[in-house]
Amino acid sequence: MPPLFWTIGCLSGASSVMLGAFGAHGLKKHISDPARLANWSTAAQYQIIHSAAIVITSVAAPQNTLAASLFTAGITMFSGSIYLLTLDPQRWKFLGPVTPLGGLCLIGGWVALAFTKRPVWAVRK
Repeated sequence: MPPLFWTIGCLSGASSVMLGAFGAHGLKKHISDPARLANWSTAAQYQIIHSAAIVITSVAAPQNTLAASLFTAGITMFSGSIYLLTLDPQRWKFLGPVTPLGGLCLIGGWVALAFTKRPVWAVRK
């Protein structure tokens, strides 16, 4: 069984590609507002970048579960809320405050990663 955050990062990366493709091809049939489509694209972009960050963290700093957890929570709250707000802004408007909290988690993940001991192969001699 692969490590948990490796699996989470890979599955999140795969779903971000699927959601990005849906936004580029299928969503345009249902939503014509360019701003909402751009929001969807932003959510998919942040999701793929931070999915890669989770995978890299799981290899380069496997002991840093704080960083990987913050990236995971950030993706869920930031990208997840944007996806739902794009699909139905009225129904999901209560999620508006969740988006910046997700962004803070993403920032926190990077900060937590910054203070991780670098692996031996990443240290200059």
